[in-house]
Amino acid sequence: MDARTVEALMHKADLALYRAKAAGRGTFSFYDETLDKQLEERRDLISEMRVAIGGEQFRLHYQPQYSSDGKTLNGYEALLRWTHPTLGPLTPDKFIPLAEDTGLIDPLGRWVLRAACTQAALWPSDLSVAVNLSAAQFRHGDLVEIVARTLDATGLPAHRLELEITESLLMSNTEQVTQALSRLVAMGVRIAMDDFGTGYSSMAYLWRFPFDKLKIDRAFTENLDTDPKVGLIVRSIIALSHSLDIRVSAEGVEKAEQLKVLRKHRCDEVQGYLLGRPVPDDQLVHLGAAEAPDGIVQAQSTAGVEPDSM
Repeated sequence: MDARTVEALMHKADLALYRAKAAGRGTFSFYDETLDKQLEERRDLISEMRVAIGGEQFRLHYQPQYSSDGKTLNGYEALLRWTHPTLGPLTPDKFIPLAEDTGLIDPLGRWVLRAACTQAALWPSDLSVAVNLSAAQFRHGDLVEIVARTLDATGLPAHRLELEITESLLMSNTEQVTQALSRLVAMGVRIAMDDFGTGYSSMAYLWRFPFDKLKIDRAFTENLDTDPKVGLIVRSIIALSHSLDIRVSAEGVEKAEQLKVLRKHRCDEVQGYLLGRPVPDDQLVHLGAAEAPDGIVQAQSTAGVEPDSM
């Protein structure tokens, strides 16, 4: 028997409903005891995240972004890390969805933007910083004002900030998103489309939204040197983007052969473990490059952790 009271029955039915909704439309779920444990862990993590925002548990790491020559450092992508006091390091896929579901993405996103811009303002003036945006950050309609106030407070010129968005954002609230992106571009902020080529990629996005850069998903880069069909797709994406005056960046570059193919296809920018791993700001040295023993151009900042999104 799952319950002896109406309240207990409704509680467990709600948990089963929550699991069914999380699995997608047209599904159903039965209650089991693990649901209570999962819900408790979720509630604890949300509560702990609320306390941790703005504190020392959250920190940004920065992964270098290079021109495809592998020598010219263009800037860094800011990646969020959470070192939980008892659970240890947590990857963004563990806590970003919770932040989006609970509204905590707003204060967390503001903290990330402020911290990244504050740090970038200390770098050489030719280096930019890329910050990932969640679709949830567009819901309240004040993102443009938040960005403007952040740039003003930190002193970072708008052209040195790049905001990365994903296709999921473009698939909903198109008019609102278009207006926000257009206002950001008018300010001088650059806009990049992240993870292009996955999900429901649409060519319409490339002409309907004011992109400065398109980032090819790492799934293509990983197979670039092993599958000729992937090379054809990447070459086509780059050619199409260039015809629209959009720069192209490739993520997940880990092998010299991948870099070689991307150069051949005239990719503008590259990012990945071959060139540098994400590191805290106190480990950044801003050197263009150094020759590794095997002759592969490699960034100076090479210590770090696993790749991720925000």
